[in-house]
Amino acid sequence: MDVVLSMQKWSHYLLGRRFTIISDQKALKFLLEQREVQPQFQKWLTKLLGYDFEILYQPGLQNKAAYALSRMDHSLELKAMSTAGIVDMKIVTKEVEKDEELQLITQQLQADPTMEGKYSLSNGKLLYKGRVVLSKSSSLIPSLLHTFHDSILGGHSGFLRTYKRMSGELFWKGMKADIKKYVEQCGICQRNKSEATKPAGVLQPLPIPNRILKDWTMDFIEGLPKAGGMNVIMVVVDRPSKYAYFVTMKHPFSAKQVAIEFIDKIVWRHGIPKSIISDRDKIFLSNFWKELFYAMDTILKRSTAFHPQTDGQTERVNQCLETYLRCFCNEQPNKWHQFIPWAELWYNTTFHSSTHTTPFQAVYGRPPPPLITYGEKKTPNDEVETMLKERFDD
Repeated sequence: MDVVLSMQKWSHYLLGRRFTIISDQKALKFLLEQREVQPQFQKWLTKLLGYDFEILYQPGLQNKAAYALSRMDHSLELKAMSTAGIVDMKIVTKEVEKDEELQLITQQLQADPTMEGKYSLSNGKLLYKGRVVLSKSSSLIPSLLHTFHDSILGGHSGFLRTYKRMSGELFWKGMKADIKKYVEQCGICQRNKSEATKPAGVLQPLPIPNRILKDWTMDFIEGLPKAGGMNVIMVVVDRPSKYAYFVTMKHPFSAKQVAIEFIDKIVWRHGIPKSIISDRDKIFLSNFWKELFYAMDTILKRSTAFHPQTDGQTERVNQCLETYLRCFCNEQPNKWHQFIPWAELWYNTTFHSSTHTTPFQAVYGRPPPPLITYGEKKTPNDEVETMLKERFDD
């Protein structure tokens, strides 16, 4: 198959001259020498008529160029995120020692450990308000910006969210300006994100809830390409904390199926809701849906017809989720369902300007787990590690 496609692709170079085909498939060498050709190979042989060539066998490890291309990994970023990123503290320490300003601060702290201020020393590491300090010219900054913004957990967030996530763990002089410049120049963000302008008119807010996880909003994202048998996302958001759940479903679905998913994902974790805000979808207007939540003593609040701004919070979450999926599934649209758990984790651990915290911290009372870990990075090959260390020391 590959031989036929290659010869058809380059036929204008191959016709009329003799050439050699090198393959790691040993059986292919005898294709033209068989007395009896099996029916499944006959149609391929007819496509090779008119070409003057010979087939040579070469093991794959010896044919390095073709071997490498045929086994190229096409999911490098997701694969890289399967393990925690590590900041090599040896590199951080050496770069801090070369920075004159940071070195002066370190010497002052070593001379007077009780000196009060924003900087401190912990096990030989320079910290700023408890955060790891990097040199403003650190070689690690580009990779850290990529991790916190472009990765599957960075989610191609905007400037403020990316800054809040990074500033909780790291610090360097000019950090804010560097992050803003990086986010503004992100090509994927520019191609996939929409304008977020304020609507005209005076806002008429809904009553403010007095407890988290009791007042929810719901909506559906439909019209998605089928992926894993699913083509709909049910979005459920807690109003005060902004904590969200993304549930994949298959269209068409009934009110009973939606109720089962809502109970499985929300009710069993957080109890019976006090109120649910939704649009006027036929699911939310059905007798089954109304009677079910009437029995639970849950108030159902439906938006005005043709006025999605009533449930603007969920519409905004829908926009964030759609942007996230466009950024990561643009080239593989029928694999979006694989990114839903990551999208939910990204959204719930991202800073929200309206609450001045993350939904994760609002619900659980503690910061989300750090995106990267800190320690000494080691390679599995001792020779490679020694070579890299010598280069760095030079």
